Amino acid sequence: MRIELADGQSRIRVNRLHFPVSTLGYGQRIALWLQGCSLGCPGCISRDTWEHDRGEIALSALITHLATWLVDADGLTVSGGEPFEQPHALLELLQWWRKHHSGDILVFSGHSWEYLQYRYADVLELIDVLISDPYQAEAGHSLPLRGSDNQRLHLLTALALDRYRALPSKQALDLCWDGDRLWMAGIPHPDDLMHLSQKLQAHGLAFRSSDQPTVEVLP
Repeated sequence: MRIELADGQSRIRVNRLHFPVSTLGYGQRIALWLQGCSLGCPGCISRDTWEHDRGEIALSALITHLATWLVDADGLTVSGGEPFEQPHALLELLQWWRKHHSGDILVFSGHSWEYLQYRYADVLELIDVLISDPYQAEAGHSLPLRGSDNQRLHLLTALALDRYRALPSKQALDLCWDGDRLWMAGIPHPDDLMHLSQKLQAHGLAFRSSDQPTVEVLP
């Protein structure tokens, strides 16, 4: 399959990229975590994605990685960090996906729907599923695909309605291997990391939370 790459001058900041991930949307998905977030939500489990001076690569290099998984992927999930802090790169990436894949696009954002609709309507037009609003630990955690219950699920296309109208009530996490590193993908309950830490320490194993790991950069 011939892959059209984005403008070679375009750059994007990436924290992590993995396939397959099954806990952040429908089916077996490509999951992309972008680097950089200014929102600073208290209690965020992804503090390693906040800094803006890490992980910059050519957008064409990212697309080359994505292209190797297209045949097997059901969709693309973009999280962060805050994806809309890189709106031009995000727009180019989603435009490329639309040209080459029919699977759904799910994007997480800490901004409100109203703000995004006003500022980035062109990007929203490319998205099937949007999870909006900031993480608020005090709001509780009982809704699928949301870190806190104040966050809203927006089903923006017919494909989204078909795939996401009924969501599983049970939360799950993916265990992902990257080389010799094991990490979790998904939306844990606030107590999950504490329980995991306690169990690992009981076996004499070290534990590093998500605000500590070194950011991985694609070549």
